[in-house]
Amino acid sequence: MIVLALVASGSTILCETHDPEHERFLTASETILGRIPPNASRLSYSFEDWLFHYVSEDGLVFLCAADGGMGRRLPFAFLSEAQKKFLATFDSTLLASPEPSDFVSYKTTLESLVSRFNHDPQSDPVKAAQKELAGVKDIMTQNVEQILNRGERLDLLMSRTDQAANQSMAFRKRAVGLRRQMWYKNVKVMAMAGFCLLVLFIILGAIFSQ
Repeated sequence: MIVLALVASGSTILCETHDPEHERFLTASETILGRIPPNASRLSYSFEDWLFHYVSEDGLVFLCAADGGMGRRLPFAFLSEAQKKFLATFDSTLLASPEPSDFVSYKTTLESLVSRFNHDPQSDPVKAAQKELAGVKDIMTQNVEQILNRGERLDLLMSRTDQAANQSMAFRKRAVGLRRQMWYKNVKVMAMAGFCLLVLFIILGAIFSQ
């Protein structure tokens, strides 16, 4: 099931719709948008039992989040259909300098597509979209598998900043601990040296007193 769908220009979301129960996926999508290269690409990111799929072309990104059980062909067929309808609705002049307020009307189209692909995947329009996508299936699958095989996981990506902060804190703690250990060692060495000197003075004093 598709629970989120959006259209973005670079990292700026122009229009989106999502299931309120999956609000956190919107934040995750913003993270993904910040990582998408400017060149044309079709990829997926895994997150727990979910997959975020996107198509990036000519500065526009069409992205959706769906459960892993839906596979990849149907979500990418959805993205292809969303892309086709979006480009047919808005002219190139508007897309040259897009503003989110200009694309509010497309949300209804996006919601309609999500409903159709979720509840009637055997309908003729959906089958037609899947058939149209079949020509790029091999390239798409190869690109997706390259990402998944590298273990590129969104949960790690989202917590990278926190991990760096924790590592920095742990390093500082280790540094403090090491300084303390060196201080104790220095105190021990100085104490031993002082004790040896004291013994030496006692011995020398005993010798000279004779």
